[in-house]
Amino acid sequence: MKYVNANVLPEPLLKEVQKYINGVMIYVPKPEGTREGWGARSGSRAYITQRNEDIRRRFAQGATVAQLAERFYLSCGSIKRIVYSKK
Repeated sequence: MKYVNANVLPEPLLKEVQKYINGVMIYVPKPEGTREGWGARSGSRAYITQRNEDIRRRFAQGATVAQLAERFYLSCGSIKRIVYSKK
């Protein structure tokens, strides 16, 4: 999140905002539809999706939940959630 000084706002708008808050930082979210999903920019989402597909494939080939948990450094519960999900 980038910090921007409020001086970029038009003077009338700045005065209106100061009626409600003064001297504090506020967060202004992006408009709906312009936000990127979690992990879209960093590649985390793609990595986890690929990892989960790999886990499901190995499970289908006969790997046990315990083996997968050890290989992927996840709990057995997490592995079960991945292999038994509908995705």
